[in-house]
Amino acid sequence: MAQEPTFLICTGATKAGTSWLYRYLQGHPECHLRAIKELHFFNSIDAGTLRQWRNREEMRLLRARARQAEGDDSPQTARLIRDLADWVAVLAQGPRAFAAYQDYLTAGRGTRHLVADITPAYAMLSEARLRSMAGMAADVRFLYLLRDPVSRLWSQARMLGRRRADDPAQYPERSVEVMTAMLDSIESGAKDREDYVGAVSRLTAAVAPNRLLILLQDELMSIPGVARLCRFLGIADHPADLTRREHEGLPLDLPQPLLARAQVALRPQYECAARLFPDLPASWRQNMTEVHG
Repeated sequence: MAQEPTFLICTGATKAGTSWLYRYLQGHPECHLRAIKELHFFNSIDAGTLRQWRNREEMRLLRARARQAEGDDSPQTARLIRDLADWVAVLAQGPRAFAAYQDYLTAGRGTRHLVADITPAYAMLSEARLRSMAGMAADVRFLYLLRDPVSRLWSQARMLGRRRADDPAQYPERSVEVMTAMLDSIESGAKDREDYVGAVSRLTAAVAPNRLLILLQDELMSIPGVARLCRFLGIADHPADLTRREHEGLPLDLPQPLLARAQVALRPQYECAARLFPDLPASWRQNMTEVHG
């Protein structure tokens, strides 16, 4: 009989390497990850949007089946269809489908040690919800990745700007608009995906220290960082492609006025990271120095 699995919950941060992490763990012989990276189970329950999320996944399932009907006979599409159908069935059970959620993650794992839900939106969950997640099974481990705050925010802005551009020529303008709006929100006191201070505070209060790893993206994307991650997860060290980038946005320089504004607005996040990691990378230190200069 297979031993009880380790459940990994990766709570983000957004644009901090979670897609790379997903691909790495997908290729690890001791890990079993379903075809859907972000399940959004707990945040949709807390926000009362479970039905909307189910509708979204049903539409994804219809599109995948349409591709298959048009001749896409790839194993990836077949796997996605199977996993989406299974996940829609879980969501149909409603907000108390906690056992079905765990069964979905573990179905088909065989003897593989680790299963995972990598949903950056979980970083916004309450301390109470995180605590309940930490107790849902015998071995639940949490990972939170940090990326240089200005770089992370600009990457998110460029991603959204590209989606909102009607043609490629609009990409710079839309990206600047998104960045400006996000900075307006931060300066007004709103908390979102950039709030390392809040996420770290809730995670450290809700999760036992030996079940929580907070890691810089810079460290994750290194041989020692991958080894540290594997030790934390209780899996064997496995080679990683450190040159691969997932969902890398189109290059675009951040205008200097917005850079200076972002450095000031995100100063609490740099200070939080500096408390956790005294030896911050040079790029982080440069932004902190310019803020205080």
